[in-house]
Amino acid sequence: MIRLLVDPANAITAMGLALSSIGIDFSIAGFPEIGVAIVLWALLADHFDGVVARRMRGSRSAQTGEVGKNLDSLADLVSAGIFPAVTLIVVGHGSPLCVVCGAVLVVASALRLSFFNVVGSPTGRFVGVPTSWVMPVTAIVFLLRPTLPESIFAKLFAFLLILLAILHVSPVRVPKTAGFMYLVVTAFCVVASAALAFRGAS
Repeated sequence: MIRLLVDPANAITAMGLALSSIGIDFSIAGFPEIGVAIVLWALLADHFDGVVARRMRGSRSAQTGEVGKNLDSLADLVSAGIFPAVTLIVVGHGSPLCVVCGAVLVVASALRLSFFNVVGSPTGRFVGVPTSWVMPVTAIVFLLRPTLPESIFAKLFAFLLILLAILHVSPVRVPKTAGFMYLVVTAFCVVASAALAFRGAS
């Protein structure tokens, strides 16, 4: 079973999952900005494991590819569902609102990912907003945190996560990330993670 991680695409997915776990630890320890900075790199792993898998098509076994597909969904659930939910609960000091919003996000993320595993995107577009949108929104909220009153920060974060949860399970059609957008996502993750890590460490 461990040999499945020798596959480059699966190894990248596993690395993203490990980064998400580390990010959760930082958030629980009271350093959510650093946690967000770390999980942005998990988002990059999520984008590039698919690129690597497509380029290896035909050279990896069907079993390896199927395991990778399911591993990718589990990694996405942690990075885009569990991590933001835990971080929301931390910054909201365990308020009922934040707990409920976090739980709704996790369930919506799991449903969205399970639906994708079964249905896929036959028209070339995703059905429902992808879970990968959660971390850029989370990063933007935390980048704006110094400009927001602390009393409304957690409520705003909760509102945005609930909105994303609704969009995850909505029938809206969203184009896939491709071409130039990979560069945009990569640049955003690198710059935002650096800014958040600096702020969290200072």
